[in-house]
Amino acid sequence: MRFTASLLFLFAFSAQAQNIQFLVQSSPLAGFRYGEAADVWPQMRLGDALDLVAEPGNAHDPNAVRVEWRGRKLGYVPRRQNAALAWGLERGTPLRARVSRLAEHPNPARRIEFEVYIE
Repeated sequence: MRFTASLLFLFAFSAQAQNIQFLVQSSPLAGFRYGEAADVWPQMRLGDALDLVAEPGNAHDPNAVRVEWRGRKLGYVPRRQNAALAWGLERGTPLRARVSRLAEHPNPARRIEFEVYIE
């Protein structure tokens, strides 16, 4: 985890200086059923900007990273993929996210995927 977080930190500064995009990760949305994703899913489009919010005080996971669309909570970054993002967000790394896949699927965990990147 420390290596991944350090790598993320280094790329943040080099990518920002050159104004290029660096893909950090691609993930499915976790917790689709527990946020507002089901309500707003029909309005979402590929490429829509998403906000990532670290929740260090989350009782279930101190590395929790909430995913929001236009101020509405969609769900979370999956637990197995959130540690480096939480670390970066808490240190001010300019992480960006966008919708990379929308699919009508019976499994809610496969309906929304997103990319996290640094410009």
